[in-house]
Formats: sequence, structure tokens, C-alpha cells
Amino acid sequence: MNKNFKKNNSFPPKNMSWTVILGLVVLGLLALVKLNEMTYTIDDLSYSSFLRKVEKNEVKKVNVSGKDVQGTLADGSRFETVMPASEFDWDLLRNHGVEVALSSESGLFGMWSLVGSFAVLLLLLFFMLFFRQGSRGSGGNGGAGNLFAISRSKAKMFMPSAIKVTFKDVAGVSEAKEELQDVIDYLKSPDKYRRLGAKMTKGVLLVGGPGTGKTLLARAVAGEANCPFFSISGSDFIEVFVGVGAARVRDLFSQARKHAPCIVFIDEIDAVGRHRGSGTGGGNDEREQTLNQLLTEMDGFDTSNEPIIVIAATNRPDVLDRALLRPGRFDRRVDVPLPDLVSREQILQVHAKNVKIADDIDFKKIARGTPGFTGADLENLINEAAIAASKKNSELVSIDDFEEARDKILLGKELKTISLTEEDRKMTAYHEAGHALVQLMLPEDTDPLHKVSIIPRGRSLGVTHSMPEREKYTMTKREAEGVITVAMGGRVAETLVFDEVATGAANDFEKATDIARSMVVRYGMSGALGTVHYSQQPGEFVYSQKTAELIDTEVRNIIDGCYQRAKQIITDNRDKLETLAAALLEKETLQSGEIYELLDIKPRQEFKLT
Repeated sequence: MNKNFKKNNSFPPKNMSWTVILGLVVLGLLALVKLNEMTYTIDDLSYSSFLRKVEKNEVKKVNVSGKDVQGTLADGSRFETVMPASEFDWDLLRNHGVEVALSSESGLFGMWSLVGSFAVLLLLLFFMLFFRQGSRGSGGNGGAGNLFAISRSKAKMFMPSAIKVTFKDVAGVSEAKEELQDVIDYLKSPDKYRRLGAKMTKGVLLVGGPGTGKTLLARAVAGEANCPFFSISGSDFIEVFVGVGAARVRDLFSQARKHAPCIVFIDEIDAVGRHRGSGTGGGNDEREQTLNQLLTEMDGFDTSNEPIIVIAATNRPDVLDRALLRPGRFDRRVDVPLPDLVSREQILQVHAKNVKIADDIDFKKIARGTPGFTGADLENLINEAAIAASKKNSELVSIDDFEEARDKILLGKELKTISLTEEDRKMTAYHEAGHALVQLMLPEDTDPLHKVSIIPRGRSLGVTHSMPEREKYTMTKREAEGVITVAMGGRVAETLVFDEVATGAANDFEKATDIARSMVVRYGMSGALGTVHYSQQPGEFVYSQKTAELIDTEVRNIIDGCYQRAKQIITDNRDKLETLAAALLEKETLQSGEIYELLDIKPRQEFKLT
């Protein structure tokens, strides 16, 4: 047998393009047409010769289609001719006993019959190729290239020896790891629970935003339990063919039972587990049939003596069908939140193991400057810092590289090609100096200043960075007003210095308005409206027009009050504003230590958790 054919049994072969295949099909079709023509000989007769043969009774029968005439002579030979319809002598044919047939189409009918027959043969050829390929197996993976393996599960199986991830590789999320420890203990020692009649949960739902480490947690559970791990995405179940999704679910759990105890991980389960009845196909919708089969398989685990734990991940638990979340299925929910300050520091240290980092890098300080970052964001931060250091041919990744990477992620790449006039640079410098000065003068109400820059990045011409001292889970009214006051500092500085306003404060106003409106309608921080929550959902109006006007008035009063406060601070410290703006125009970027020294302000004491 040809070894090359054994290695490459796919159709079409990798070294053959579809263009070549199409060309071969066309050539085959033309060859069949030519062969059809060669099976008999047709003589061409002139119309005059045709009439003479009719008069001599040599024509047996004819087939007339428009101007085309085909017929058979008395000796059995065939002929064809073309005649003008207006001169055709029908009486002559009738008088000499010629059998006449009329046709509305020419030989096209025979041609299309031939094409149809060839198409059927081609379809049979493809069917045989698919059957041959399917009979050889495909390693357990179904797909469009294998017709008979399409109902097989697309799950990837990892044996314990291939899983190197444990809880030591998952930084932070200590609460989630504690919840999952019960699952690990059950997989290791199921008899420990069975002796008392306890039944461990069959399904665990990991809920968290993108990049928080749900998949990594699931792999770590399999690594800790030292058991096989099946991984599949919810979208891998769905196909255009009816019944394929349900068949793949059956195949997945059939494989899982053969390798029990094991873990089945379904990522993005909301792709298949949405509320039933929301599809366009009603009860016959392919997604709903797949979900029904999944529910049935999870309830059927009692037939196996070995435990199978299903771990699913989603960032949309609100859209899941209630039947999935009932006891006996995904009855344990594990939240995977954004990492806090301590967790971010640990995650940075984990991802920095394979990167050459300078000895003076303070991961705690970097973690303080990345609130809201996920584990994936922090990994990307370290990678971007390493890229920045590599571009400069540095031996180690420095703190400046981390600063550059963070600014690039948050604001965008530095715009070196943008050309600003001196007037634009000056207005930007005073705008950012106004933000920074107000922040420095409100030490109890705002986060510590980190740095100020007037280097354009992304859609911003400048930025004032703060560095949170700790992880904040609540905000007081004074702190909220402090944030709004700082946001007003840029517009106040522009107005006092230039007696003019610019569009650069648009984002400041948007941020300030969102906070002020939340203070009024959500947090009960308005004296006029009291401690009442007013819905802000789009299209929902659960309060009167009078209340809506009062809300708008309260929001305006809060922002106006903060604006006046910022104006008073900058007016009283006008000399510091001028000094800071001049330094920014000269250096473009100032760190907090430089600003404290420049303005002769006592630095803030570092906050320490007790």
C-alpha cells in the first residue's frame, strides 16, 4: 500500500487544491459528453438533400425542434439538418409516410440528463470517500471533515500526568480554592463521604468576569485530585445539524464514565445552557435539545460507582436555565472575583518568575496602581513591560518599563507623531496641574497622587494618575465629593488662566456626572430626596416627572458645589499652580515625589492595614 496515502487520507489531499478538483470534474464532464456523442454517427444533410430523400421514401422518422431536424433513414442511419420553419413542407412528410415528432427543446434535455447522472455519480464518490475515512476513525474528535464522526465529542482529554497545574500556581482567590477543596477531597476519597450517606455535589459553577482565572482553577482542581480532565467549550456542542449537540453530550459523558473518577469542564456554558424557550425553534431548537440531554446526563450519574464532577464556567449566570441550577446539578456556585491588592501582588510574582526583573521592583506598589485588573490583565502587564525593556536592549525589566506598560494598557500607546502647538501644550499643562493641585490639597478625601504627564496617549493629551492606598469596597459621601472636586480642577484652571474653556474636560464631566447621579438615585446621599433608591434602568421610569426634575437639580447642585470648592482651592494656591504647570511644560512627566518637593508639600504617609 502507498505509504503517502496512509499518511494523508483526508479529502481533498493537502497537496491538492479545490481548483484542481473542480478542473478535473469539468474535464470528466466534457469527456462523458464526448463519449455520448461518439456512441453513434450523425450525418449532416443539407435541407435540399433532406427533401430529396423524403421524396424517394428514404426517411423513416424525424424529430422537429424549431429549425433543427433530427431523424432516421430507412437503413437505420441518423441524420440532422436545419431548415427555415416558413418553408417546411409538412404535407410532403405526410404524403411519404414519414413519422413526425415535435419537441420544444433541443438536445439540451439529454445534456442535462447526462449532467444529472454525473452529479449522482460524483455524490456517490464523495459518500464512499467519507465512509472510508469514517471507518478508519478520527481519534475521538468529530468535525466537518469526517461525516461519521460529527456526533463525537470535541472534548480534549488530559491525563493526570499531563496536568502540571495545582493550587500553588493559582495566586489569590483563596475563598474559591476553599470551596473547591471539598471537590478535590471527594475525588480522592469518595468512600469517606459514602460511609455516612453524604452525596457530593455533581456540578460546580464558576462565576466570574473574563480573565479572572476560572479555567485555570478548574485545571488546578484536576491537578490536585490527580484525575483525568475533559475540557470543552459550550459552543462546541452546537452544530447546524439537528441532534448533533445531544449526541456529542452523550459521547462526552460516555467517555467520562470510562475514565471515572474524573472532571468534565465546560467553558462558557451559557452558550448551551440559556433559558429554554428563548430560541427561534421553540422546543425543537437544537440548543434546547442539547441542554435537555445535558440535564439528563447529569441526573444519570448515580448509575456509575465512580464519581464524575462537572465544573462549568460562565460570566453570565443570569441567563442560565433554572433546571441547570437546581440541587443535583450545578448546585454549588463559586464566585471568582477580581483579585484584591494582596492577590494582585501574588499574581504578579507568579507571572514574573520567567521574566528577568530588576531587584528594586516593588510588586506591592505595582499592585496598588492596578485596581480592577484581572489575572489575565496582570500577565499582559508583565509581558508588555518585558517587550518595552527588550526594545531598549535592557538587561532587566525596570520600574520605568512597568510604568510604560501600564500607561499603554490604560490609555494607549504614546503618540509621538502628534503635533501640538505651544498654546495646546500650555493649556494641557495647566489642565493637568489643576487636577493634581486639587488632589494634593484634599489628602483626606482622595487617593494619593502618583504622577502627572502631558504626553499624549490614545485619546488623551495628558493624564493625572493616582495610587490607591488600599482596596476600597465602599465610598463615603466625602470621598465621592472629593473625586468630583478633583475632576473639576482641570476646567477651573483653564478658566482662571486663559479665561477660556476647551473640550479636554469632557471625560471629567462624564465621570463627575455619573458619580453625582449615583449619589442621588442609588446611595441616598441627597438631602432633598432622602434614602430612596430610584431605578436607572434604560427605558424604566418608576418615578414622576417632578421627581426626575428634582434628581437633575440635585445632581447639578452637587457638581456646582464641587466646582466652587475646586475654584477656591486653585485660587488660594495660584502660585503652586503656576509652578507645577511650568515644570510640566519643561519635563512633561512628574512623579509624585518630585511634585511634593517642588511645591514644598509634606508627602502623605503610607497607609498600612491593621
